Amino acid sequence: MTDSMGGARIALLEARMSRELANLVQNYGGEAVCVPAVKEAPLECAAEVSAFIDRLSRGGYQAVVFLTGVGARALFKEAEALGRAEELSANLRKVTTICRGPKPSSALKQFAIPISISAPEPFTSKELLEAAKAVDLQARSVCLLHYGQRNAELTAALQARGAQVDELCLYEWQMPEDTGPLATLIGDIIGGNMDSVAFTSQVQIMHLFQVASGLEKKDELERSLNTKTAVASIGPTTTACLLSFGVTPKIEPEHPRMGYLVSALAAYFSEHHPGTVVESN
Repeated sequence: MTDSMGGARIALLEARMSRELANLVQNYGGEAVCVPAVKEAPLECAAEVSAFIDRLSRGGYQAVVFLTGVGARALFKEAEALGRAEELSANLRKVTTICRGPKPSSALKQFAIPISISAPEPFTSKELLEAAKAVDLQARSVCLLHYGQRNAELTAALQARGAQVDELCLYEWQMPEDTGPLATLIGDIIGGNMDSVAFTSQVQIMHLFQVASGLEKKDELERSLNTKTAVASIGPTTTACLLSFGVTPKIEPEHPRMGYLVSALAAYFSEHHPGTVVESN
């Protein structure tokens, strides 16, 4: 590896893939500071999943939209608990499956479910809707499996195309039970003790600023992220959320994947010494 972080301290707010992300940072010569900002909590949804499988088995859906691999796996886990996993698999093979990128596609392939449509990079709702343009949704029944929070905009966009949309929420994003580490991180950012903060989802940003608001440090956090740290965003959706909080990221990878994100961080710190933040134009 030609690029190196030179010992830069990188705060990682990722929860599920924190170890993998931290290993990548360390491989590039950085110091990973893991402060998970999100807890994925399964919802009590046996009745909803059972009703979904009932309707699917009757031919009641023409398309099913999967936004995350977590959601796809949660669906099969619940179906297995209900003793209906084979029924679910058999009937998903009869409908149009629409995936928001490689993660839900990979999860479905584990269960031998063909992927009809997979959104291209950067894997946002915009690309999903564009990729699904060829599917006639007028008066068609579609089930949308949300991620950790309801995507009202995507639901409305599908309805605007004439789809009759059912929504299924299998898990939710929650604040970590112990917010102490997030409070400590906020203090480190404001104190100039963190070289970079890497965001891989919108909810990480929301939770960080929620804790800062409770500490009455929201404005200080915003200023410090813009002037004392090199903020990294995994892609356009996360960047848009950062901008809505008044934060302009310095680093965004060519492709919205964790490996590319860490590589972009290494390239940045190879050019700029840790502790040096270049102002955005």
